[in-house]
This record gives sequence, C-alpha cells and structure tokens, in this order.
Amino acid sequence: MRVVIPLAGFGTRLRPHTFSKPKPLLYVAGKPVLAHILDELVALDPEQVIFIVGYLGDQIEEYVREHYAFDARFVEQRQLLGQAHALHLAREHITGPVVISFVDTIAKTDLSVIERSAADGIAFVKEVVDPRRFGVVVVEDGQIRRFIEKPDTDEHRLAVIGLYYIRDGDHLMRCIERLITSGRQTKGEFYLADALQLMVDDGARFEVGEVDVWQDCGTPEAVLETNRYLLAHGHSNAGDVAVEDGVIVPPAYVAPSARIRRSVVGPNVTIAADCVVENTIVEDSIIDEGATLVDAILDGSIVAPRVTVRGARQRLNIGDTSSVEFAPNSR
Repeated sequence: MRVVIPLAGFGTRLRPHTFSKPKPLLYVAGKPVLAHILDELVALDPEQVIFIVGYLGDQIEEYVREHYAFDARFVEQRQLLGQAHALHLAREHITGPVVISFVDTIAKTDLSVIERSAADGIAFVKEVVDPRRFGVVVVEDGQIRRFIEKPDTDEHRLAVIGLYYIRDGDHLMRCIERLITSGRQTKGEFYLADALQLMVDDGARFEVGEVDVWQDCGTPEAVLETNRYLLAHGHSNAGDVAVEDGVIVPPAYVAPSARIRRSVVGPNVTIAADCVVENTIVEDSIIDEGATLVDAILDGSIVAPRVTVRGARQRLNIGDTSSVEFAPNSR
C-alpha cells in the first residue's frame, strides 16, 4: 500500500498566513493540519508516502522528515494544472494499491474498510446540501456509475471528500495518461474525477465509503470551525495546563512551553509553543508559535507565528512577524 498526498496549491483563501507557510502546516488543535491527516493514514502502515509539493514545499519536507519515520518521497508540481496532472508527475511511484488523500479537509472514518473491500476502488463521501463546489458521485445498485466534478446543479449530493482507495494504481495512471494526452479538461484543469470516470468506463468497480466527520480547512472561518471540533473531540489538554493567576476554559489546547499569566484562555482556543499571553481574554482563536498577546481581548482570531498584539479589542486575522499595538484612546 502506498499513500499519495497532493498539496501543491497556494492556499490563497487562507492568506496572509499562506504567504510564508504552506496551508498543510497551519496549526490546528495542537499540531499542523498535515499531522492530523498523517496520523490517521499511518494506521495503514504504508510502504511509502508520496508528497506532491509546490510553493514552500521545502517546509513540508522538513516537517515530515523531522516528525515521521516512514519512507517519504517528494515530487514538485511547478505548474498547477490540476489534480490528475499532479498525480501524473508522481507516476513512477504510483503502482499497486494506493490511497490518495488531499489536505483541504480532515476526515474521520474507518480505514479498515479498505482491507475488507473487494472493489477496484473506494471514494469516501459525505452527503451535503450544496454540492456545486465539490466533486460528487452517482451511485446505482451500490456501485459508482459517474464521477462529476463541480456539478452545475444540486441533483446529486454525495460529495467526494478528497480521500480515495485505488486497488490498481497502474490502471489509474493509464487513465490519467489518456486524459492528459487527449487534452480533456474540466474548467481548465485535469481533474482526478475525470480519470476515475475513465476507470469506471473501463469496467472498474467503485464503491462509496461514507464518513461521519468531514472538517474543511480551506478558509479562516473553516479552520476555526475545525479547531473547535477537534478540541471538543480528544485534542484538548485544558485540565493539564498550569497557569499563573489565570483560567483555562475547556476545550482548549495550550502547548507546554506557552506562558499564561493573569489571563482567561478558552473555550475553543489553541495556543502554540513559546507563546506569551498576559492580561488577556482570548476565545475561539488560534495563536501560533511564538506569538505574544498583552492587554488584549480576542475572539474568532487567527494570529500567526511571532506576532505581537497589544491592547487589541477585536477580531484579528494577521500574518506572521507582525506587530499590532492599540493606544488606549483608540479602542
């Protein structure tokens, strides 16, 4: 079993944070988004994990090699021509059974279904109200008949969450080769959904695997929602945190090296390593590594690494190494 993780996008919806840090390394509930995903996938005991990287990909390689011992390979996608194009770049590594996982979302599901399935592939899905910004599947008699990327209507609502199992990676690569050679694009890109449809047309049998939890990490609002969910489901350490004349309101995660003085932290707050929080009230926020909050009241904020905030009484979405200070008469 091999795992392929395409993560070459710019993450423009998450700027300013993704100007200096790739989206998969954004900090949520105690660790980067990528770590939440990898910690689920390592249960499959993959023989190799292939990362398709792009902008700031060196940071991803550095993080993976520092924190994981599996055999990791890195392939660069310089032109963002779509999901299928990204996989085509890694074709020499994609053979035999393969799991493909995108990093826009964090999902919780029973991956052991892969071992029990006799199908040629599994697309993990969740029913949504408005499927038009996702890929969807059409199921008949328990089998996927059609993959549709970003449909124009809401007729079919089983959205593909970006997690797939393919029994024959070589077959997938042949279909991607056909897709690219023919120049067949959807909305200007080579989509994986179109390659999977070619597999279905060839007779491959695909099933759906339904997931209970599907948390988006594509926008600041979605990242905060994912932070709330993860903290409420096993990632809070609020009861183990010592503070100086302050209160931690669960659920919350506070890194051991963070210093909390005369402050109220939580609920739904993540404080990363080496942060300093003094005379501050902060809730429903993510405060990244090395940030300093003094005399502040923050709610619904994302504060990047090494930011200093003094006297703020508002919501902030601020990039790294910034300094924001409010004079008393300006509050």
